[in-house]
Amino acid sequence: MRRWTFLLIASLCCGCTTTRNKPTEAPPVALYPVERASGVVFCADGSGGPGGTTGVLQSVVAVERAPLRVEMVDWSHGRGRYLSDHLHWQNIERAGEQLAQQAKAVRLSYPDKRICFVGQSAGCAVVLVAAESLPAGVVDRVVLLAPSVSSRYDLRPALGRSREGIDAFYSRRDWFVLGLGMALSGTTDRDLAPAAGRVGFREVKEPPEDAALYRRLRQHEWEPVDVQSGNDGSHFGPSSAEHLQQCVLPMLLGTSGGRGKN
Repeated sequence: MRRWTFLLIASLCCGCTTTRNKPTEAPPVALYPVERASGVVFCADGSGGPGGTTGVLQSVVAVERAPLRVEMVDWSHGRGRYLSDHLHWQNIERAGEQLAQQAKAVRLSYPDKRICFVGQSAGCAVVLVAAESLPAGVVDRVVLLAPSVSSRYDLRPALGRSREGIDAFYSRRDWFVLGLGMALSGTTDRDLAPAAGRVGFREVKEPPEDAALYRRLRQHEWEPVDVQSGNDGSHFGPSSAEHLQQCVLPMLLGTSGGRGKN
């Protein structure tokens, strides 16, 4: 029963992405050549197959003519395999380590390029594992959209390795996927605590060196005013085209710190 309930929730959520997240009048997406780009963005979609957030972000970059190359992180078991993606931590670890190797290769070949990670829902676990696996300074920024990992997830390794820290978008209105869904399945990192994408990450205040790391975490809690930027507070609100364009793209370009709670 638990399996079928979760699959039903995931299927409904997948349907939402096909109708809400497409920018209007977007030109055909062509990947920006790395040589001409100012940065490379690796994007890990949520569970259940490729596309989703990566495709929307690529379209936004094309519409804005931003000098970024957006690469999809191939980590899913396949289209519709929501439960396998969400709960198979060994696969997430393998994908995160592979992503870390890709990022290191880009940094070695193009030391002047920005490198950013973007994760959505379960894809946030992949980019966090990747950041944790890297030497300090390889990745510039990590952006987490409605992360389905636990609010108790230890961000210290990833915070210490990213040059600009981590931005996390969360919403207490995400009661359907990250509320009901996580109550049935547990979070992606197999915890029973509330999902960080719903309540935010629990910050560490002591010892002082850990508190200093957590000051590099910028948490963006959904507020009603965020509807103006295309984020309605639902699970896919922060990955809508308008929100990616207005709030996330400046982070990836290094031109904005975003609106945080810290």
